Amino acid sequence: MAIKLGDHAPDFTAESTAGTITFHSWLGDSWGILFSHPKDYTPVCTTELGTVARLKPEFESRNVKVAGLSVDSVEDHHGWSKDIEETQGTALNFPLIADPDRTVSDLYEMIHPNADNTLTVRSVFVIGPDKRVKLTLTYPASTGRNFDEILRVIDSLQLTADKGLATPANWTAGKDVIIAPSISDADARERFGEFNAVKPYLRYTKAPS
Repeated sequence: MAIKLGDHAPDFTAESTAGTITFHSWLGDSWGILFSHPKDYTPVCTTELGTVARLKPEFESRNVKVAGLSVDSVEDHHGWSKDIEETQGTALNFPLIADPDRTVSDLYEMIHPNADNTLTVRSVFVIGPDKRVKLTLTYPASTGRNFDEILRVIDSLQLTADKGLATPANWTAGKDVIIAPSISDADARERFGEFNAVKPYLRYTKAPS
């Protein structure tokens, strides 16, 4: 069965460029991103990992830990990291998990036979501090991911978690948010103050600080 939103993120222990990682313990109380790439020493993956390394301060400011994964060995990861630093101008600064026996890839269903039954596709899992899966994305091998969009989604998830709020299309941090239809007008006023009711089911309010 595919991992669905709200599922408990499977725990695992694996070797990485940062040593042995037991995933849930490593995450602790942080949010987490686990993302797979098809293969070391490949062009699109090289640009992706350089991008994630440059964005580390953005992830840290949101209390997010990031780990990459492929079916390559730790030795390959370490060797490839030199190319990433040389070509992307940023050293690898987050763990790359080695999964040569495909244990983690199978747990998270990162291998899609219709694409290639030996390589992981570009999967992304955003995991909350409760170890529940909050977002899943799957990209084809030929398309590099937009990590600015992943940051935007994390901003939305963290803003709306258990608050009765949602974010509209193309929302970015600081813009108005939507009050969930399950909240009455009276409750909405008590929680959020004044709001703009465009329709009874479409009510905008200022984003909480």
